Amino acid sequence: MYYYGFDPTYILLIIGMLLSLAASAKLKSTFAIYRRMESASGMTGAEAAQRILRNAGVYDVRIEPISGELTDHYDPRTKVVRLSEPIYNKTSLAAVGVAAHECGHAIQHATNYAPLSIRSAIVPIANFGSTLSWPLFLAGLVLSIRPLLTAGILLFTAAVLFQLVTLPVEINASSRALKLLNADGILAPQEVRGAKKVLTAAALTYVAALASSILQLLRLLILAGGRDRD
Repeated sequence: MYYYGFDPTYILLIIGMLLSLAASAKLKSTFAIYRRMESASGMTGAEAAQRILRNAGVYDVRIEPISGELTDHYDPRTKVVRLSEPIYNKTSLAAVGVAAHECGHAIQHATNYAPLSIRSAIVPIANFGSTLSWPLFLAGLVLSIRPLLTAGILLFTAAVLFQLVTLPVEINASSRALKLLNADGILAPQEVRGAKKVLTAAALTYVAALASSILQLLRLLILAGGRDRD
């Protein structure tokens, strides 16, 4: 498996890293374009979020600002949509689109959207797996203890499964957001297309993260197979 001291499985890591970097760069460039385009309605991200939730019949979700950039998220435990500084008080197409996306998650929660429920249920396992998978795997690799290798692979698989379930959750939230922005008259049809580009770029980061994790899992399986042959 090793040629002149080089581990060829590193190629898988490099491919995953390049995919993640490309997706991140695409998101940042797209966001930079549409954060400069103001919506005709003049609504801020927070105002758009309030209207979307109200029109969807969701009245028990708060909207709060949070520091940072691209730190926006919905917290199902406290039922809070948190919008970052470039989103909360801004009237750009990017701000309104991202705010609507996070409201999409809140509506998913309110309607018991199955993939979101599944994702929430496996969060503890995924966190446990992402923390301990590599230490267990490396210990098994160094000490030639097969059960540790297997445990590491299974735990990492749980983390990959979490990302796999996350992808349809994110895509569905964006789909809901775009429909609501159009139906509620928050954005004009041509403006919705701009918001869609922002949300599509954001979705690509989840696709890249999943692909990168699958490549890492493949690397673990290759390394474990090589240890067996040794």
